[in-house]
Amino acid sequence: MTATAPIVEASGLTKVFRDFWRRPRVRAVDNLAFEIRRGEIFGLLGPNGSGKSTTIKMILGLLHKTSGRLSVFGRAPDDVAVKKHIGFLPEESYLYRFLDARETLDYYGKLFGLEASVRKRRADELLQMVGLERVAHRPIGEYSKGMMRRIGIAQALVNDPEFLILDEPTSGLDPLGTRQVKDLLLDLKSRGKTILLSSHLLADVEDVCDRMVILYGGKVRAEGTSEELLRDSGRSVIETDRLDPSAVAAVQSVLAERGIGDATVAAPRQSLEHFFLDIVARAQSEAAATDGARTGSGTAAFLREETSGDDVVRSLLESAPASEAADVILAEASAEESVAASTDQKVIGDLVEEDLAPDRADRTDRATDDSESGPDRGMIDDLLDGGDGSK
Repeated sequence: MTATAPIVEASGLTKVFRDFWRRPRVRAVDNLAFEIRRGEIFGLLGPNGSGKSTTIKMILGLLHKTSGRLSVFGRAPDDVAVKKHIGFLPEESYLYRFLDARETLDYYGKLFGLEASVRKRRADELLQMVGLERVAHRPIGEYSKGMMRRIGIAQALVNDPEFLILDEPTSGLDPLGTRQVKDLLLDLKSRGKTILLSSHLLADVEDVCDRMVILYGGKVRAEGTSEELLRDSGRSVIETDRLDPSAVAAVQSVLAERGIGDATVAAPRQSLEHFFLDIVARAQSEAAATDGARTGSGTAAFLREETSGDDVVRSLLESAPASEAADVILAEASAEESVAASTDQKVIGDLVEEDLAPDRADRTDRATDDSESGPDRGMIDDLLDGGDGSK
């Protein structure tokens, strides 16, 4: 694959889910054809059930296509060698609730084989970037949904991916966090990253995406740039400095002479997002106190280091065969699970021992008391010896 080749190419891509008897049940994706070009933000839109998540899972190699052609970095989606160049944020972040933010990033850094010093530096930079450095010590299970999305975004970037897949990245975020994510995406794009964005918030897609496809029923219903898809060819807009009443009357008179009588002149209206951000900026300038996540510090330093397509191609060519890489990753994952399981068992065992210790001590004390204050041992001995009291 050359540096200018598309990151993702799909042609005739189809996915059919079947029932137990192998009978076709749902055609989730139907003959899709699209490409995601290097260095662009590509939007994947559609209502629930339109095939977005199924398409993303096939790109990630989590689902196998039924028919058609699909390649990622010029290789099959299930080729393990491409995984280290991909960052993924699912619609729901399934993270370990007992780990804190720093431990979470360190864990995922280990899965990508990063050295300890690199993991620490990237964790610090990412936590500052998403505004969680002040709450990095808190377990993930205590985070709000918005904070979970922030740490999820940081997790998706820990390996400095060439291709970033984001499924509803701004879900649960406040307007400040939403604006920050959009600025981050634009910054990553300027540094050569390729991004696939799936979102129900159409304003987010409109603000950042270069091109998009709109799916319905598993098929592409529209494709193009925001300008191509959203241009209203039936109306015209004239922008100028504020006009005084006489100028407005003159403009309306000229339009009326040309047979345009429904023209309106009004002051422009700013968006609610810009108004909200202006209020927050003024509050921050006054050093107003707030808890929880803060405004991030901008794109992490390691993400600002540009990587070229040639670097990715060279890495893929030098990578081990997919079967060997898969064996290594599976072995590392198995070892991680074994260590986590043994640690969990030890912690649970210690807690159980602590909880049972008072009960055991209590039972021992009661047994001792019963032996000392129970029926007369001499009477029992007499009965056992014949009941006549003789020895």
